[in-house]
Amino acid sequence: MEDLKSTELTTWSHSAPLFEDFQLGEEIAHAGGRTVTEGDNALYIGLTGDRHPLYCDAEFARSLGYARELVNDLLVFHIVFGKTVPDISAGAVANLGYAGVRFLRPVYPGDTLRARSKVVGTKENSSRKNGNVYVHTHGMNQRDETVLEFYRWVMVPKRDPESDYGESSVPDLPSEVMPDQFAIDEELSRTEPGRIDWPSVMRIEGQHTYLKVHHGPGMTIEEAEHATATRLYQNTARVHFDAHFMEESGRGRRLIYGGHVISLAHAMAYNGLENAARILAWNSGTHANPTFAGDTLYAFTELLGTMDLPGRADFGAMRLRLVAVKNLDPSTSFIEVKTYDEAKKREIYHPNVVLDLDYVVLMPKI
Repeated sequence: MEDLKSTELTTWSHSAPLFEDFQLGEEIAHAGGRTVTEGDNALYIGLTGDRHPLYCDAEFARSLGYARELVNDLLVFHIVFGKTVPDISAGAVANLGYAGVRFLRPVYPGDTLRARSKVVGTKENSSRKNGNVYVHTHGMNQRDETVLEFYRWVMVPKRDPESDYGESSVPDLPSEVMPDQFAIDEELSRTEPGRIDWPSVMRIEGQHTYLKVHHGPGMTIEEAEHATATRLYQNTARVHFDAHFMEESGRGRRLIYGGHVISLAHAMAYNGLENAARILAWNSGTHANPTFAGDTLYAFTELLGTMDLPGRADFGAMRLRLVAVKNLDPSTSFIEVKTYDEAKKREIYHPNVVLDLDYVVLMPKI
């Protein structure tokens, strides 16, 4: 047997991409697929408490025309997002926001998801220490059908702060997803609405022009839970896992993955929005402030508007603003989500606001 002590060994290291590594127009096929199982769906429920019936009640899903319960739309998003992390944001300073997020096809347990992205913009920041990278990502199933697409932008460190990156190119991202861009599932039942056992009496018809719903008790994020969730999503960004690295950063501790904050807020939003079926789109999303283990999240929703869907008398769409707040209950303490900062000459978020999500859900009309 060969003596290992005398054998020259090669050490492999995966380096996170830096700002200079991204080229405008570059297309990235992210490695590997991820088959989503019933176990993934169950673990997601265990980590978020999500109760939306389309994702956990097979009989309810069948009453809407689906073959069985679906994989939660947000779990689909996180898995596709996670596939992009090694090539885009593994060493990122922060994921800054989303635009034009469209949920295009249902995903069932047993489907396999893959992802590809295109770099659509780069912008060096004034500090010259980092820059923002804008990507357009598509998630596909095993039949190469697009199930999800989204834009996101992420702040990435530069390799050399003294280098001149060159001209910035900031893309013109969509400010909202228009109703004719919604993908309404072919499976969605057109049968007698009375056979569908909706969880509550909420319908689009008869809603007030303004509605604000506080979603009840808060939820404290545990260290083990957020780490397990981020592993479930296969999100390898070091800011979520490497406590030693984060001790030496300005944060001092690991960050909660912002997408998981979205999942927790959406799970809490079941209280008061029980009939919200599939998520159709996100118009925009902002991680306004960081979240850490031990923080307690509260959530509230504002109704921004309702929309008819072409050819559908049974379903419409509700545009909602979901706001998550840490360590301050907005149902008992007034919070102005954004205020104008005279010194900075721009609007800033309240320091306890961690999420501001403008999104659209499918909702029954009758």
